[in-house]
Amino acid sequence: MTKQVLLEQYILNHISPEEDFLKELDRETHLKILRSRMLSGHLQGKILSMISCMIKPKSILEIGTFTGYSALCLAKGLADDGKLHTIEIDDELESIAKKYFNKSGMGDKIMLYVGDARSIIPELKQSFDLVFIDADKCEYCEYYNLVFPYVKVGGFILADNVLWNGKVVDPDSIEEEQTRGILDFNKLVQEDPRVENVILTVRDGIMLIRKIAD
Repeated sequence: MTKQVLLEQYILNHISPEEDFLKELDRETHLKILRSRMLSGHLQGKILSMISCMIKPKSILEIGTFTGYSALCLAKGLADDGKLHTIEIDDELESIAKKYFNKSGMGDKIMLYVGDARSIIPELKQSFDLVFIDADKCEYCEYYNLVFPYVKVGGFILADNVLWNGKVVDPDSIEEEQTRGILDFNKLVQEDPRVENVILTVRDGIMLIRKIAD
């Protein structure tokens, strides 16, 4: 095994264990769902949980539910009366996500919407302490601009896959549609004076953005 693989395994051996319902969801996703690699997984999920627990949000918005792993991790940090709103465009994933929301005991805190986030978000008519963007990479800029007015000053936006498997620094990939979407998003955030931001080099890169002004 390479040193990188050994380090990744070492990290997994030295973080808090994965809950049983998350292990089961991970297993079922890999057995039954196409593009199962989109699932957040234990390491990223634990980081999402830790960030959420530090913020203790009353309201979370997630764009891109997939099978619900990241939503479950984020929901752990919710305030006692908090809610997580998660949006998934693929209706075939609704049943597995709801199954594990209920298994976790957090089903009453998680609201799942099926459809286009761009039409659903304005209908929610509320503000958010934390937003997690993990959907179509071509639409990241549009999602960012759409959710920004709903994020409280001092609130956070997380965006997944901002390193896009290293393609953001690969000259041969910069004209690919998905890569272009990520590059445009990273540039948009970097040049936005209303935020401060950092990229966490976890898995495929997570952009952590704090809103400092409207």
